[in-house]
Amino acid sequence: MSFKRFDPEDFLVSADSVTAGAWTNNASTRTTFFKSTAQENSDSGRYYLSIYNSAAGTDAQFNIAYGDANGSGSIPLNANIVGKSPTSAVHGQFQNIVLGDENSNFTFGEYTSSRFYALTTERSKFKGSLFPGTMTLILSSSQASGKPLSLTDNSKAVTTTTFNEAGRVFQIVSGAAGTVNTSVNANGYSANSGSYGLFLPDIGTILLNPHALDGTSANGGCSLGTSNAVNTKAINTNLLFNHLSASAAESPAFTLNSQENISSDFVFVRARNSEFNYSSNPSFISGSTGAVIFDNFINSPQTFITTVGLYNDENECIAVAKLSKPLKKDFTKETLIRVKLDF
Repeated sequence: MSFKRFDPEDFLVSADSVTAGAWTNNASTRTTFFKSTAQENSDSGRYYLSIYNSAAGTDAQFNIAYGDANGSGSIPLNANIVGKSPTSAVHGQFQNIVLGDENSNFTFGEYTSSRFYALTTERSKFKGSLFPGTMTLILSSSQASGKPLSLTDNSKAVTTTTFNEAGRVFQIVSGAAGTVNTSVNANGYSANSGSYGLFLPDIGTILLNPHALDGTSANGGCSLGTSNAVNTKAINTNLLFNHLSASAAESPAFTLNSQENISSDFVFVRARNSEFNYSSNPSFISGSTGAVIFDNFINSPQTFITTVGLYNDENECIAVAKLSKPLKKDFTKETLIRVKLDF
């Protein structure tokens, strides 16, 4: 084993953007959606509904929540306190995260609303962020003659990116895979209720505008039928779930990709012509005389490099790189081995 201290120019740090499907096994599209009765009936079920990969309910993909500034759409936390309910708590949470102002309402296009649906992707699924321009959310219609509603973000249609407390903000519009459907409205909005929501890729969240979703199919909606009842548990999260878990004939689907920046540390291991030509293996040295056993290793030695170990100043091995095959080294050859460390 031979050692050599690295020079500063032997190190290079690089960052690459990697995209993948946002769902289990890096799948881009989900066409089946499952909920857990146990989760729905637990305390957390008052605030959100988890959507799973299978009926087993063990691999959450995303969550559905409903927020209302006035507390409508759920059972009050205390019958003596008006307007305080799980939906008002959800609304306040997203006000802080997205707007940074507990006194502001959400604006979907030109339409201001005090309520919304939130689809929050599991952190392990969206990794660094959601990938703008890859979203297609298809919701079934409540009308017998209605067509499914297909939604996407308008990231490909805007020239200037808008930012808020949650990072980048794009409008959710009618369309698919970043392509805007202008048949109802020039910018893909609903006929009378602004955009269909906000796409917030940096926090893995989609906010949907109930006013637009509650419209008729003719106006670019899916007749969701949001309830403002104050004595029903989690009715609105289930309403949205029902439009996702409709029959296959109605083609509900959710396509989404994740994006993350992976930093790589490149280490250039250089073996110059005069270096690493002699073996440190004890079998090459006579135990009694200390002489080299094989004469041809005196003036014309050769070795085979198989492994590169990276050590810190305390002589601790912190990384090991294995070569695909032994690399011959002698005085006539110089070798450059590039080691890539991803983190």
